[in-house]
Amino acid sequence: MEATAAKGAADPTIGVPSRPLILARGLTKRFENFTAVDAVDFEVERGEAFGFLGPNGAGKSSTMRMIGCVSPITDGTLRILGRDPVTEGPQIRARLGVVPQQDTLDLEMSVQENLYIYGRYFGLPRAALRAKVDALLDFAQLTDRAKSRVEPLSGGMKRRLTIARSLINDPDILLLDEPTTGLDPQARHVLWDRLYRLKQDGVTLVLTTHYMDEAEQLCDRLVVMDHGRFVAQGSPRSLIAEHSTREVAELRFPPGENADAARTLAGVLTDERERVEALPDRVLLYVGDGEAALGKAHELGLSPVSSLVRRSTLEDVFLRLTGRSLID
Repeated sequence: MEATAAKGAADPTIGVPSRPLILARGLTKRFENFTAVDAVDFEVERGEAFGFLGPNGAGKSSTMRMIGCVSPITDGTLRILGRDPVTEGPQIRARLGVVPQQDTLDLEMSVQENLYIYGRYFGLPRAALRAKVDALLDFAQLTDRAKSRVEPLSGGMKRRLTIARSLINDPDILLLDEPTTGLDPQARHVLWDRLYRLKQDGVTLVLTTHYMDEAEQLCDRLVVMDHGRFVAQGSPRSLIAEHSTREVAELRFPPGENADAARTLAGVLTDERERVEALPDRVLLYVGDGEAALGKAHELGLSPVSSLVRRSTLEDVFLRLTGRSLID
């Protein structure tokens, strides 16, 4: 499916390939005395997949709403497609695709009708729209359900339909808020495949997600938000290299022994980047060589009930930067 939009001569980004599609400087959002987004700076380039990670209340949704031109900025500068959302919001929204966290499909209509009617909102000609709907149904793997009512479809099918609908206007930027929340692993992987195809077609993706594996799979770059600020940004690989170690050894000890074991395991650490963390159910040993660290642990007289070595992940980075406590 051809997912990129044909650009007209009036497009302010034409001829300026170095201009980012989204540019934010000191971007701030306040609600009375509460600062939801606190003077953040970022850029999103054409064809990039850019992610916002953070715990609940970190400011991700507030940032996305400003990018989507449905919530005015309080302070700072925001340019989207070279335009000012304060004065050119409708023109920007016409070139965005939006996948909200909750599906907003018309459940009583068919799959095909949901796409067709949404396309008419953008003023697309009927003849061109019919061909576009067919292409989107094929892209979303829903051709055989075109005449089916939406209500009985599975969650994965509804999510694919929502993404297909967001592409009806050939958007320059696709905004995705928690695109796979609530889906089973098989449905998540199908969605990832569809989004990866969009990236290959040159669509710019901006997403929020709570799934670290999803961020690693989809994002070229991302930011980690906490309390309205960016605490880190970069590619998934660079963030892991900067904020974690190459490997993590997980050791489980009998109940009540984790704290003592963690103190002993401090003797395994070889440089300032390595660390040990005691959790209620296990001890995490962040090291460069997990197997060597386990060998040293046994030399120190420790006998864990079980142990494993894995590579560091974005989740390790996320938890180190934002903590393990729940935020209400």
